[in-house]
Amino acid sequence: MPATDKKKLLAIINPISGTDTKEYIPEILDRIIDKDKFNLTLRFTQRQGHATELTQAAILNGFHGVIAVGGDGTINEVASALCDSDTALGIIPCGSGNGLARHLGVPVNIEKAIQVLNADNVESLDYCTVNDIPFFCTCGVGFDAHVSEKFAQSHKRGALSYVQNTLIEYLKYRPQKYTIEMGDEIVTEEAFLIACGNASQYGNNAFITPGASMHDGLIDVTVIHPFTPLDTAIMSVLLFTRHIDQDININTYRTDELVIKRDKPGVMHIDGDPVMMDADLHIKCHKGGIKMLLPTNRSLDKSFFSSLEDYFWEFVNTVRGELKI
Repeated sequence: MPATDKKKLLAIINPISGTDTKEYIPEILDRIIDKDKFNLTLRFTQRQGHATELTQAAILNGFHGVIAVGGDGTINEVASALCDSDTALGIIPCGSGNGLARHLGVPVNIEKAIQVLNADNVESLDYCTVNDIPFFCTCGVGFDAHVSEKFAQSHKRGALSYVQNTLIEYLKYRPQKYTIEMGDEIVTEEAFLIACGNASQYGNNAFITPGASMHDGLIDVTVIHPFTPLDTAIMSVLLFTRHIDQDININTYRTDELVIKRDKPGVMHIDGDPVMMDADLHIKCHKGGIKMLLPTNRSLDKSFFSSLEDYFWEFVNTVRGELKI
């Protein structure tokens, strides 16, 4: 195919996402990407917000797709610029949790993720906003936002560090009172956390909104009430087996728009990253508002017990980064 007829792709690589370096990524991309279909450009991010700037420029220059190479934070930066545009989002998951990729069935194996791009299967999916800031996986207030803030301050990355932060902070955290408005329905809840899901999980196959779909124009809301330490083990099993909504300490809702009101401004998380926000949080779903490059045949949201291959490839990617191979 003549070079002028090939579709342009931009791969944006976050060198510090996850637990490994990304120096091996360009060689794999060059080897596997279909050069008969695509002209590929590579860029490494240099600072927070750089991925958004690179994506905006790609849209103006008529790129077919922008590939986010990193974790959910990197994906958020890229995807935020792609909302309501004709340029598609591609994902090569290299983060600590990879929640959006797991929900969409994008392989954690990098070679297989690139093969997904080669298939060039573009679909329109939902995205959401909180006070006009886009998110694609989950956002929330309460304990998960508190932990995301502590994790961001930590010098250690990865699932083990996240678990350590969670256990330490759980012993100190006190639930808060929230008012949730969903159309004519108003509920006041004392909550350990409130999670709003466009997709089904935080990452690492922890399904906080297990029924969420990115095709239905709706937000799944999980409210976890205060619970005793004796409930923790059962709740953890339910979280990783897609049954958290069956726990007696939880209420769930489904709506296209809601407002969460709290006593004062504070931290919340947006796709896992902590952000200081106003006391009132207006959350809205935008149906079919973002185009994505997705697997043609995919098994969505594998359970924890069926995801050993994912964890194996995450280990391989980490070793690659350490050995620079």
